[in-house]
Amino acid sequence: MRFIKNLTILLAVSLATAAFATPDRWQSEWKQTNFDKRSIGDWSEIISGGPPKDGIPALVDPDFIAVSDERRIGDREPVITLEMAGQARAYPVRYLTWHEIVNDEFAGVPVAVTFCPLCNSGLSFDRRVRGQVLTFGVSGKLRNSDMVMYDRETESWWQQAIGEGIVGDMTGVELVQLPSWMESWAEFKARNPGGLVMDQPDYRRNYGRNPYVGYDSSDKPFLYNGEMPPHGIDPLARVVRVSDRAWPFERLASGEIREVGMVISWQAGQASALDSSRISEGRDVGTVRVRDAEGRDVPHDVMFAFAFHAFWPEGRWMLSN
Repeated sequence: MRFIKNLTILLAVSLATAAFATPDRWQSEWKQTNFDKRSIGDWSEIISGGPPKDGIPALVDPDFIAVSDERRIGDREPVITLEMAGQARAYPVRYLTWHEIVNDEFAGVPVAVTFCPLCNSGLSFDRRVRGQVLTFGVSGKLRNSDMVMYDRETESWWQQAIGEGIVGDMTGVELVQLPSWMESWAEFKARNPGGLVMDQPDYRRNYGRNPYVGYDSSDKPFLYNGEMPPHGIDPLARVVRVSDRAWPFERLASGEIREVGMVISWQAGQASALDSSRISEGRDVGTVRVRDAEGRDVPHDVMFAFAFHAFWPEGRWMLSN
Protein backbone atom coordinates (compact mmCIF):
# COMPACT_ATOMS: atom_id res chain seq x y z
CA MET A 1 0.00 0.00 0.00
CA ARG A 2 2.91 2.35 0.63
CA PHE A 3 3.93 1.94 -3.01
CA ILE A 4 0.41 2.82 -4.16
CA LYS A 5 0.33 5.95 -1.98
CA ASN A 6 3.76 7.04 -3.21
CA LEU A 7 2.77 6.52 -6.82
CA THR A 8 -0.42 8.49 -6.29
CA ILE A 9 1.62 11.42 -5.01
CA LEU A 10 4.10 11.04 -7.85
CA LEU A 11 1.26 10.95 -10.37
CA ALA A 12 -0.14 14.24 -9.07
CA VAL A 13 3.29 15.90 -9.18
CA SER A 14 4.13 14.52 -12.62
CA LEU A 15 0.85 15.57 -14.17
CA ALA A 16 1.07 19.01 -12.58
CA THR A 17 4.55 19.56 -14.00
CA ALA A 18 3.70 18.07 -17.40
CA ALA A 19 2.12 21.35 -18.44
CA PHE A 20 5.55 22.98 -18.06
CA ALA A 21 7.42 20.28 -20.00
CA THR A 22 9.31 21.93 -22.85
CA PRO A 23 12.62 21.26 -24.61
CA ASP A 24 14.05 24.41 -23.02
CA ARG A 25 13.76 22.77 -19.61
CA TRP A 26 15.41 19.57 -20.84
CA GLN A 27 18.20 21.03 -22.97
CA SER A 28 20.84 21.14 -20.23
CA GLU A 29 20.44 17.40 -19.59
CA TRP A 30 19.91 16.41 -23.23
CA LYS A 31 22.53 18.40 -25.13
CA GLN A 32 22.61 16.10 -28.18
CA THR A 33 18.87 15.62 -28.59
CA ASN A 34 17.37 17.25 -31.68
CA PHE A 35 14.14 18.60 -30.21
CA ASP A 36 13.12 20.06 -33.58
CA LYS A 37 12.11 16.54 -34.69
CA ARG A 38 9.28 14.71 -32.98
CA SER A 39 6.26 12.57 -33.76
CA ILE A 40 4.31 13.21 -30.56
CA GLY A 41 1.45 15.67 -30.62
CA ASP A 42 2.27 17.67 -27.53
CA TRP A 43 5.21 17.84 -25.14
CA SER A 44 2.84 17.36 -22.20
CA GLU A 45 2.45 13.73 -23.29
CA ILE A 46 5.88 13.11 -21.74
CA ILE A 47 6.16 13.23 -17.95
CA SER A 48 8.81 12.38 -15.40
CA GLY A 49 8.73 8.86 -14.02
CA GLY A 50 10.67 10.00 -10.95
CA PRO A 51 14.28 8.93 -11.58
CA PRO A 52 16.48 11.22 -13.73
CA LYS A 53 18.27 10.23 -16.92
CA ASP A 54 20.13 6.94 -16.19
CA GLY A 55 18.70 6.96 -12.67
CA ILE A 56 17.60 3.46 -13.62
CA PRO A 57 20.90 2.08 -14.95
CA ALA A 58 20.59 0.07 -18.15
CA LEU A 59 23.01 -2.85 -18.46
CA VAL A 60 25.64 -3.30 -21.16
CA ASP A 61 27.44 -6.56 -22.00
CA PRO A 62 26.15 -8.55 -19.00
CA ASP A 63 27.79 -11.72 -17.74
CA PHE A 64 26.12 -15.11 -18.16
CA ILE A 65 26.38 -18.40 -16.32
CA ALA A 66 25.30 -21.93 -17.14
CA VAL A 67 21.74 -22.91 -16.26
CA SER A 68 23.12 -25.69 -14.07
CA ASP A 69 25.07 -23.15 -11.97
CA GLU A 70 22.14 -20.84 -11.15
CA ARG A 71 20.80 -21.24 -7.58
CA ARG A 72 19.13 -17.90 -6.78
CA ILE A 73 16.10 -17.82 -9.09
CA GLY A 74 12.84 -19.43 -7.99
CA ASP A 75 11.27 -21.93 -10.37
CA ARG A 76 8.14 -19.79 -10.91
CA GLU A 77 10.03 -16.53 -11.44
CA PRO A 78 9.64 -14.98 -14.90
CA VAL A 79 12.52 -14.68 -17.34
CA ILE A 80 12.57 -13.20 -20.83
CA THR A 81 13.76 -15.85 -23.24
CA LEU A 82 15.69 -15.40 -26.48
CA GLU A 83 16.39 -18.44 -28.65
CA MET A 84 18.49 -17.81 -31.76
CA ALA A 85 20.68 -19.95 -34.01
CA GLY A 86 20.21 -22.98 -31.78
CA GLN A 87 21.26 -21.06 -28.64
CA ALA A 88 19.18 -19.93 -25.68
CA ARG A 89 19.56 -17.15 -23.12
CA ALA A 90 17.37 -16.18 -20.17
CA TYR A 91 17.16 -12.62 -18.87
CA PRO A 92 15.59 -12.78 -15.36
CA VAL A 93 12.89 -10.23 -14.63
CA ARG A 94 14.27 -9.99 -11.08
CA TYR A 95 17.12 -7.99 -12.70
CA LEU A 96 15.15 -6.25 -15.44
CA THR A 97 12.78 -4.84 -12.80
CA TRP A 98 15.68 -2.72 -11.54
CA HIS A 99 17.47 -2.03 -14.86
CA GLU A 100 14.70 -2.19 -17.51
CA ILE A 101 17.12 -2.48 -20.46
CA VAL A 102 19.89 -4.99 -21.20
CA ASN A 103 22.21 -4.24 -24.13
CA ASP A 104 23.69 -7.54 -25.24
CA GLU A 105 25.05 -9.35 -28.29
CA PHE A 106 23.64 -12.79 -28.91
CA ALA A 107 24.29 -15.16 -31.81
CA GLY A 108 26.02 -12.30 -33.62
CA VAL A 109 23.03 -9.97 -33.22
CA PRO A 110 23.19 -6.81 -31.04
CA VAL A 111 20.01 -7.00 -28.96
CA ALA A 112 18.16 -4.87 -26.43
CA VAL A 113 16.03 -6.83 -23.98
CA THR A 114 13.58 -4.47 -22.27
CA PHE A 115 10.94 -4.56 -19.54
CA CYS A 116 8.58 -1.76 -18.50
CA PRO A 117 6.96 -2.72 -15.16
CA LEU A 118 4.18 -0.12 -15.38
CA CYS A 119 2.93 -1.67 -18.65
CA ASN A 120 4.16 -5.25 -18.02
CA SER A 121 5.72 -4.92 -21.47
CA GLY A 122 8.73 -7.17 -22.15
CA LEU A 123 10.17 -6.68 -25.65
CA SER A 124 13.43 -7.52 -27.40
CA PHE A 125 14.85 -5.53 -30.30
CA ASP A 126 17.69 -5.64 -32.82
CA ARG A 127 19.97 -2.69 -31.97
CA ARG A 128 21.20 -2.21 -35.54
CA VAL A 129 19.78 0.99 -37.06
CA ARG A 130 20.86 2.80 -40.19
CA GLY A 131 24.21 1.05 -40.37
CA GLN A 132 25.16 1.58 -36.73
CA VAL A 133 24.66 -0.26 -33.47
CA LEU A 134 22.78 1.72 -30.85
CA THR A 135 23.17 1.44 -27.09
CA PHE A 136 20.00 2.13 -25.14
CA GLY A 137 19.51 3.77 -21.76
CA VAL A 138 16.53 4.71 -19.57
CA SER A 139 15.53 8.36 -19.97
CA GLY A 140 13.55 8.53 -16.72
CA LYS A 141 10.53 9.76 -18.68
CA LEU A 142 7.21 8.11 -19.42
CA ARG A 143 4.55 8.44 -22.08
CA ASN A 144 1.23 6.71 -21.47
CA SER A 145 2.94 5.14 -18.44
CA ASP A 146 5.43 3.42 -20.76
CA MET A 147 9.20 3.73 -20.56
CA VAL A 148 10.85 6.22 -22.88
CA MET A 149 14.25 4.82 -23.84
CA TYR A 150 17.06 6.79 -25.45
CA ASP A 151 20.07 5.86 -27.52
CA ARG A 152 23.48 7.06 -26.41
CA GLU A 153 24.66 7.73 -29.95
CA THR A 154 22.15 10.45 -30.93
CA GLU A 155 20.21 10.87 -27.66
CA SER A 156 16.99 10.33 -29.57
CA TRP A 157 14.04 9.18 -27.48
CA TRP A 158 12.31 5.87 -28.21
CA GLN A 159 8.95 4.50 -27.10
CA GLN A 160 9.52 1.04 -25.65
CA ALA A 161 6.02 -0.34 -26.25
CA ILE A 162 6.13 0.34 -29.99
CA GLY A 163 9.90 0.26 -30.59
CA GLU A 164 9.88 3.58 -32.43
CA GLY A 165 11.79 6.86 -32.21
CA ILE A 166 9.54 9.69 -31.02
CA VAL A 167 11.94 12.61 -30.43
CA GLY A 168 15.28 13.46 -32.07
CA ASP A 169 17.10 12.44 -35.22
CA MET A 170 15.69 8.89 -35.03
CA THR A 171 12.08 10.07 -35.00
CA GLY A 172 9.92 7.68 -36.99
CA VAL A 173 12.57 4.97 -37.17
CA GLU A 174 11.26 1.55 -36.13
CA LEU A 175 13.36 -1.04 -34.35
CA VAL A 176 13.06 -4.65 -35.50
CA GLN A 177 11.30 -6.62 -32.77
CA LEU A 178 12.74 -10.07 -32.12
CA PRO A 179 10.71 -13.13 -31.11
CA SER A 180 11.07 -13.40 -27.33
CA TRP A 181 8.69 -14.32 -24.56
CA MET A 182 8.29 -14.32 -20.81
CA GLU A 183 8.21 -17.74 -19.17
CA SER A 184 9.02 -19.33 -15.81
CA TRP A 185 12.58 -20.18 -14.91
CA ALA A 186 11.49 -23.82 -14.57
CA GLU A 187 10.20 -23.84 -18.16
CA PHE A 188 13.41 -22.34 -19.50
CA LYS A 189 15.58 -24.81 -17.57
CA ALA A 190 13.58 -27.83 -18.70
CA ARG A 191 13.78 -26.87 -22.37
CA ASN A 192 17.34 -25.50 -22.32
CA PRO A 193 19.49 -27.45 -19.82
CA GLY A 194 22.56 -26.36 -21.76
CA GLY A 195 21.48 -22.73 -22.03
CA LEU A 196 22.78 -19.60 -20.35
CA VAL A 197 21.19 -17.21 -17.87
CA MET A 198 22.21 -13.63 -17.17
CA ASP A 199 24.25 -13.43 -13.99
CA GLN A 200 23.39 -11.08 -11.13
CA PRO A 201 24.54 -7.54 -11.95
CA ASP A 202 27.12 -5.87 -9.74
CA TYR A 203 24.77 -3.27 -8.26
CA ARG A 204 23.41 -2.76 -4.77
CA ARG A 205 19.82 -3.79 -5.43
CA ASN A 206 17.43 -6.10 -3.60
CA TYR A 207 17.13 -8.46 -6.55
CA GLY A 208 14.14 -10.75 -6.32
CA ARG A 209 12.06 -8.12 -4.51
CA ASN A 210 9.15 -6.49 -6.28
CA PRO A 211 9.02 -2.70 -5.69
CA TYR A 212 5.58 -2.58 -7.35
CA VAL A 213 3.67 -4.68 -4.80
CA GLY A 214 0.05 -5.20 -5.77
CA TYR A 215 0.32 -3.06 -8.90
CA ASP A 216 -1.37 -5.48 -11.30
CA SER A 217 -4.32 -5.80 -8.90
CA SER A 218 -4.89 -2.04 -8.76
CA ASP A 219 -8.06 -0.39 -10.02
CA LYS A 220 -6.23 1.87 -12.45
CA PRO A 221 -2.74 2.38 -13.86
CA PHE A 222 -0.40 4.93 -12.35
CA LEU A 223 1.31 7.82 -14.11
CA TYR A 224 -1.36 7.59 -16.80
CA ASN A 225 -4.23 9.94 -17.58
CA GLY A 226 -5.31 8.69 -21.00
CA GLU A 227 -8.42 6.86 -22.12
CA MET A 228 -9.24 3.52 -20.57
CA PRO A 229 -9.77 0.45 -22.79
CA PRO A 230 -13.20 -0.18 -24.33
CA HIS A 231 -15.57 -3.14 -23.98
CA GLY A 232 -15.43 -3.00 -20.16
CA ILE A 233 -11.95 -4.53 -20.12
CA ASP A 234 -10.01 -4.02 -16.88
CA PRO A 235 -7.21 -1.53 -17.68
CA LEU A 236 -4.68 -3.72 -15.85
CA ALA A 237 -5.84 -6.96 -17.42
CA ARG A 238 -3.11 -8.72 -19.37
CA VAL A 239 -3.58 -9.02 -23.12
CA VAL A 240 -1.54 -10.76 -25.79
CA ARG A 241 -0.57 -8.23 -28.46
CA VAL A 242 0.51 -9.21 -31.95
CA SER A 243 0.94 -6.21 -34.23
CA ASP A 244 -2.27 -4.17 -33.79
CA ARG A 245 -4.39 -7.01 -32.39
CA ALA A 246 -4.98 -7.87 -28.74
CA TRP A 247 -6.38 -11.06 -27.20
CA PRO A 248 -7.59 -10.83 -23.56
CA PHE A 249 -6.19 -13.53 -21.29
CA GLU A 250 -9.74 -14.69 -20.55
CA ARG A 251 -9.90 -16.16 -24.04
CA LEU A 252 -6.94 -18.42 -23.22
CA ALA A 253 -8.84 -20.36 -20.56
CA SER A 254 -8.90 -23.41 -22.85
CA GLY A 255 -5.13 -23.17 -23.23
CA GLU A 256 -5.00 -22.40 -26.95
CA ILE A 257 -6.41 -20.09 -29.63
CA ARG A 258 -5.98 -20.65 -33.38
CA GLU A 259 -6.74 -17.50 -35.36
CA VAL A 260 -5.39 -15.34 -38.20
CA GLY A 261 -2.71 -17.89 -39.00
CA MET A 262 -1.35 -18.04 -35.46
CA VAL A 263 -1.43 -20.42 -32.53
CA ILE A 264 -1.55 -18.64 -29.15
CA SER A 265 -1.00 -21.02 -26.25
CA TRP A 266 -1.08 -20.60 -22.48
CA GLN A 267 0.00 -22.81 -19.61
CA ALA A 268 0.14 -22.25 -15.86
CA GLY A 269 3.33 -21.97 -13.85
CA GLN A 270 4.69 -18.43 -14.15
CA ALA A 271 4.50 -15.93 -11.27
CA SER A 272 3.46 -12.33 -11.75
CA ALA A 273 6.41 -9.98 -11.26
CA LEU A 274 4.04 -7.24 -10.04
CA ASP A 275 2.06 -8.97 -7.30
CA SER A 276 3.73 -9.97 -4.02
CA SER A 277 6.77 -8.45 -2.36
CA ARG A 278 8.89 -11.40 -3.52
CA ILE A 279 8.61 -12.07 -7.23
CA SER A 280 8.88 -15.82 -6.70
CA GLU A 281 5.71 -15.72 -4.57
CA GLY A 282 3.53 -13.85 -7.08
CA ARG A 283 0.23 -15.29 -8.16
CA ASP A 284 0.22 -17.55 -11.20
CA VAL A 285 -0.40 -15.65 -14.46
CA GLY A 286 0.89 -18.37 -16.77
CA THR A 287 3.11 -18.38 -19.83
CA VAL A 288 2.04 -17.38 -23.35
CA ARG A 289 3.69 -18.50 -26.59
CA VAL A 290 2.74 -17.23 -30.05
CA ARG A 291 3.69 -19.25 -33.13
CA ASP A 292 2.75 -19.18 -36.79
CA ALA A 293 1.28 -22.06 -38.76
CA GLU A 294 4.79 -23.51 -39.27
CA GLY A 295 5.53 -23.45 -35.55
CA ARG A 296 7.90 -20.48 -35.67
CA ASP A 297 7.86 -18.00 -32.79
CA VAL A 298 6.13 -14.72 -33.60
CA PRO A 299 7.13 -11.35 -32.07
CA HIS A 300 4.48 -10.37 -29.56
CA ASP A 301 3.97 -8.75 -26.17
CA VAL A 302 1.97 -9.50 -23.03
CA MET A 303 1.01 -6.06 -21.82
CA PHE A 304 -1.72 -4.34 -19.85
CA ALA A 305 -4.93 -3.49 -21.70
CA PHE A 306 -4.67 0.25 -21.04
CA ALA A 307 -1.26 0.37 -22.73
CA PHE A 308 -2.52 -1.42 -25.81
CA HIS A 309 -5.40 1.02 -26.13
CA ALA A 310 -3.07 4.00 -25.56
CA PHE A 311 -0.65 3.06 -28.34
CA TRP A 312 -3.11 1.33 -30.68
CA PRO A 313 -6.32 3.33 -30.19
CA GLU A 314 -7.64 1.95 -33.49
CA GLY A 315 -6.33 -1.53 -32.75
CA ARG A 316 -8.46 -4.63 -33.03
CA TRP A 317 -9.72 -6.33 -29.88
CA MET A 318 -9.99 -10.08 -30.48
CA LEU A 319 -12.86 -10.71 -28.09
CA SER A 320 -14.35 -13.77 -29.79
CA ASN A 321 -13.83 -16.17 -32.68
